[in-house]
Amino acid sequence: MEDGHVTRELTVEGLAFRIIHSAAPSASRTYVLVHGIGISHRYLRRLHAQLALGGEVVSVDLPGFGGLPRPSDDLDVAAMARGLAALLDRMSLREVVVVGHSMGSQWVIELAAQRPDLVSHVIAMGPVADDRHRTPLAQARALAVDSVGESPAVNWLVFSDYIRCGLRWYAAQLRHMLTYSIEDRARSLTRALLVLRGQRDPIAGVEWCRRLRDAARDALLVEVPRSRHVVQHRAPRAVAAAIEAFMASRPSAGDTG
Repeated sequence: MEDGHVTRELTVEGLAFRIIHSAAPSASRTYVLVHGIGISHRYLRRLHAQLALGGEVVSVDLPGFGGLPRPSDDLDVAAMARGLAALLDRMSLREVVVVGHSMGSQWVIELAAQRPDLVSHVIAMGPVADDRHRTPLAQARALAVDSVGESPAVNWLVFSDYIRCGLRWYAAQLRHMLTYSIEDRARSLTRALLVLRGQRDPIAGVEWCRRLRDAARDALLVEVPRSRHVVQHRAPRAVAAAIEAFMASRPSAGDTG
């Protein structure tokens, strides 16, 4: 246990997950934070701490990421979301606010589409893949542009996690990321969607985020000023405030009793 967080690893249906859990027995809301491709929970720590001031928070490292064992089978977006659902079932979590960053947005939107019983609200931060960047080269260019403007601390977190992930697993997941039609899946959501981006994010452009918002039946787009792709690290308070305001404007059945 460190700084009020409990970290443990769970194997569910043959898949290894890492859980970073900040318990809040009296909290009325549980947030589940999901990282993006190649990364781990580490660049979500600031947002985790901010949300933990008012709720229970679970950050998840998915199979093959953050130094966890790589699955023997390839996992596309739908399969990874099923694994995440199985994890939430194991933990007896329901009506959670799922918060995904970058490719994590794909996993949480797919989770909410598959298992709406598990989810109250969906938060997509810096969602991919922008329809201007659906080739490996275009993604690499956008990442390079973003990296120039990110802080050294963010770049260290991102690229050191890429090394831990490994090229083979990263490449396998990149293929799924670029072929998954997140905007089509957003159309089937029955839970409210918040699309959130840093104002200077070159990976998830504003026009793309508007199209994703418009694809869902109940969605809002929020931009955080002076932030880039890893918006939750640079501006965790602003991101947490946007999430909380969004949920207040769209109460779930559990909120209204």
